Amino acid sequence: MTDIATFSGFGLGLRRDHYRDFLAGDVAVDFVEVIAENFMVDGGRPLRVLEQVRAKLPVILHGVSLSVGSANGLDSDHLVRLKALVDRIEPLWVSDHLCWTRTSAHNSHDLLPKPLTRAAMNVVCANIDRAQDALGRAMLFENPSSYLTFPDDEMTEWEFLAEMSRKTGCYLLLDINNIYVSACNHGFDPEAYLSGIPADRVRQVHLAGHTPGEIVIDTHDRPVCDAVWNLYGSAVGQLGEVAVMIERDDAIPPLPDLLAELDRARTIAATTRVEMAL
Repeated sequence: MTDIATFSGFGLGLRRDHYRDFLAGDVAVDFVEVIAENFMVDGGRPLRVLEQVRAKLPVILHGVSLSVGSANGLDSDHLVRLKALVDRIEPLWVSDHLCWTRTSAHNSHDLLPKPLTRAAMNVVCANIDRAQDALGRAMLFENPSSYLTFPDDEMTEWEFLAEMSRKTGCYLLLDINNIYVSACNHGFDPEAYLSGIPADRVRQVHLAGHTPGEIVIDTHDRPVCDAVWNLYGSAVGQLGEVAVMIERDDAIPPLPDLLAELDRARTIAATTRVEMAL
């Protein structure tokens, strides 16, 4: 199984609204990320665009329906199509989420939560092992945003992620906004979450916006808020070389607006590291 090297850079999600910008010339990013399922096809314009962008920049394939939390196991056809895309694009790495999305007969197209139990750990790790064996490489898995907890939970989410990565050899995609959203919804300390994550297993960071309210919803439809920026600053102080990305999936603004947010991420990272060196 191919391991994952560190990669330090700042990138954006490649969305249809900005295809023309990326094809027209150089964009000030170090990589792009795409939703893998949107490109798991035999042809079409999006795949052609992705191949053209891949000729210029590293690409990360980010999945949303591998469903490693599914008690029914992984979908074999999904794995075959994902492997074909991996072989075609040769991505920097492949990621997905700690969640389940489907039963044997239904795909919810939503990132549904898992109970944080030993039994769930066994299911998740078996599915991750199968996925990594099929792809011939280690994967990254993202912490989800959550809106409920289970009465049978036996550990915290950060403890679950730490043990999951140790057992399977997978790496972690740390979504800072998701930590903040879940902390607001469940009342835990987001700094404790950061401290509990094995920093040496983190290879990527996501930054995104959310919808505030009595229940905070991870919507990816607005700029990163100050509280998430502050939490990102804390994360930079604990993590090593990672890829950092602004994630926007709805109400997508002009590219310069996202690049300005990415510049803010660069500035926070540089300032934090200077302060740590003093």
